[in-house]
Amino acid sequence: MAHQYKKEVNDKESCCTLEKKMGVKMSADAGCCSLDEQENHSDDDHDHDHSNGSDSIFRMFLPSILSLLLLLTAIAFDNYFPQTWFVGWVRIAWFCVAYLPVGLPVLKEAFESIGKGAVFSEFFLMCIATLGAFGIGQYAEGVAVMLFYSIGELFQMLAVKRAKSSIKALLGQRPDSANVIEGLETVSKKASDIAIGEIIQLKQGEKLALDGKLLSESATFNTAALTGESKPDTKSKDEMVLAGMINLNAVAMVEVTAIFTDSKLSKILEMVQEATAKKATTELFIRKFAKIYTPIVVFLAIGICLIPILFVENYVFRDWLYRALIFLVISCPCALVISIPLGYFGGIGAASKNGILIKGSTFLDILASIQVVVMDKTGTLTKGVFKVQKVVAVGISEADLVKYTAAIETKSTHPVGSAIIEYAKDIVKDTTISEVNEIAGHGMKGLVDGKEILVGSTKLMKKFNISYDTDIDTVPFTIIVVALNKKYVGYFIIADEIKEDAKEAIQNLHKVNIKTIMLSGDNQAIVSLVAKELNIDQAFGELLPENKVQKVTELKEQHVKIAFVGDGVNDAPVIALADVGIAMGGLGSDAAIETADVVIQNDQPTKIFTAINIGKKTKQIVWQNIGLAFSVKLIVLIMGAGGLATMWEAVFADVGVALLAILNAVRIQRMKF
Repeated sequence: MAHQYKKEVNDKESCCTLEKKMGVKMSADAGCCSLDEQENHSDDDHDHDHSNGSDSIFRMFLPSILSLLLLLTAIAFDNYFPQTWFVGWVRIAWFCVAYLPVGLPVLKEAFESIGKGAVFSEFFLMCIATLGAFGIGQYAEGVAVMLFYSIGELFQMLAVKRAKSSIKALLGQRPDSANVIEGLETVSKKASDIAIGEIIQLKQGEKLALDGKLLSESATFNTAALTGESKPDTKSKDEMVLAGMINLNAVAMVEVTAIFTDSKLSKILEMVQEATAKKATTELFIRKFAKIYTPIVVFLAIGICLIPILFVENYVFRDWLYRALIFLVISCPCALVISIPLGYFGGIGAASKNGILIKGSTFLDILASIQVVVMDKTGTLTKGVFKVQKVVAVGISEADLVKYTAAIETKSTHPVGSAIIEYAKDIVKDTTISEVNEIAGHGMKGLVDGKEILVGSTKLMKKFNISYDTDIDTVPFTIIVVALNKKYVGYFIIADEIKEDAKEAIQNLHKVNIKTIMLSGDNQAIVSLVAKELNIDQAFGELLPENKVQKVTELKEQHVKIAFVGDGVNDAPVIALADVGIAMGGLGSDAAIETADVVIQNDQPTKIFTAINIGKKTKQIVWQNIGLAFSVKLIVLIMGAGGLATMWEAVFADVGVALLAILNAVRIQRMKF
C-alpha cells in the first residue's frame, strides 16, 4: 500500500518519486519535477494524503501489520513452537501470503517502471533481492526485506507530510471566495471572478481574498499568513491591505485593486511552489549518481554471484547468490535519493515557518557559505519611515518652499518624498506640475506653476552648478536641498529611524565571522553615523546605483560569497549580481518577489542571520545523511561480499539507514531559529 505513492515514477528519473509525494506533477515538456497548484489543492489532498487521523494511518500500515504478524508467527513455528503441519508447501504458502501484502505493490511498481524505461529502480532491486531469497529457500529473510522496506516507505511518507506542513499551511492561506457588495445586497463570489474596483465586505474573523484599498476609517488585521508574525496591524482608510490578512474587529470594506492571480499572496505561493523544483548542486549530483550507481550495483551483484566460479574450488551457487542478494539489498540508494531532497525541503519549510521565503534548495546551499553580507541602509537597517524634522527657507517663504517641493515630490516614489508630502498636507492643491524628470541618485527636476525646480541631494546642486550653504554637508541626517529657477532657496532635514533589531542582526552575523558592509545613496556623514551605532565593518555613502554595482563587483573579484540585502526595487541590479539576493519587506513590492532569491516578509534584519543559519543547518544535515549512508553501506557491502553479513544486516544497512537519515532530515522542523 505504501508504494501506491510511487506509481508516478517517470521514465526519466525515478528519484522524482519523493517530489510527487509532495504534490509534484511532471510537466510534459519540462523533463524535471515542478509543483502544480491545482494538484496541491485537490488531487494531493484526495489521493495522497493518507496520514490525516489515526484511522487513515492505521489503514496505511495495515498491510505491513498483517505481513509482520504472519512473518513472526512463521518464525515462531520454525524456531520456538514447531508444528508438524508447518512444512513443505504449507510453509512456503504461508511465507508467500506474508509476502504478498507488501510485495505485490512493489512488484507492480517494478513492472510499470520497466515499461517506462526505468529498469534499474529501487523497486527492481528489491524484487530481485526478495524473489532471489525465496529462490534459495530464505523465505523469512525475503519477507523481512520487503516488509521493512515497506515500513521504511511509510515512515518516509509521514516524514514528508511533516516536512511540508508549514508550506501547506501557507498554501492554504488564500481564501477561494469573498462577500461582494452588489447594490443593496451582499453576494458570495469566487475570488477568481472578482474584478478590480468591486467592494468586498470583510466580517470579523474573515480572511481577505484579494489585495485592495481599505475604505473603512480603520481596521485591525492579523498578518501571520504573510509575515509569520501574529502581531495585530492597524490600517487606516486608503491604506493597502493584502490577501491573507484576517480582520480582527468590526466589519471592514475593501476596494479590490488586483485580480486573484496578481495578489501578493498569489505571487508568494507561486514562488514557494517553484522552490522545490530548483535543486541544489548536492541534490542534482545525487540524482545523477543514483542513475549511474544503480545499474553498476546490479552488474556487480551478478559478478559476485558468477565470477567466483572461475577461482573458487568448492563453488556453491546458492551461497554466492545469497551474497549477491545481500549486496543488492545493501546497495539500494533510497536513503540518499529520499533523505537529501527531504532535508532541503525541510529547510525551505523551516524558513517559511519563520517568515522567510527561499526560492529553491540551491539558495540554501549558497546561504550556508555566505562570507559577506552587503546591505542597503534605507528600509533594511532603518525603518524607511522618514519625517521632516526641520525646514529652512532662503529668499522665499517657508510655505512656498514646502508647497513647491511637495508638489514635485508627488511624482516620486521615494520614501523621503512621502515625508515631505505628509508634512505639506493639502498645501499642494491647485498647483500645476509638468516636465518632471528623475535624475538617478541625485533627485528630481521639473516645472511647478511654470517655475523650474530642483529637489534632491547636494550632488544635484553640484551637478547644475548651483551654490548652496556648505555647512549642511556636515549635518548627519538626510538633507533635501531645493533650488528654484537655478537659485538655492532652502533645505529640509529629514530623519529616519534605525530598526529595533538592526544592532542584534549585525552582532549575530559577526558571531559567525560574516563581514558586514553598508551601501547607501545618503551622504557619508549619515552613513558613517549609522554604521558606527550598529558596529558595521564598512560603510559607503553617496553612491549611485551603478556605484553599488561597482562595489559588489569589486567584492566578487576577491572570490568571496556575497549576499546583498535591499528593497528589491531600486537595488535590482545589485541583487542580480550578488550570489544570493535578499529582499526586505518584499510584501510591498512585486519586484522584490520577482528579483530576489530570498524574501524576508516582516522587515526584520535579524531574519538575515536566521536565513543563513537555516542554510547552514540544512547543509549540515544533508552531509550528515550522505556520510551516514555511504559509511554504513560500504562497511556492510564489504561484509556481505565476504560472506560475513546476513540479509538481516542488509535490511539495517538499507531500511535502517534510510529511516535514520529521514529522522535526521526532519530534525530541522523542530529547531528554533
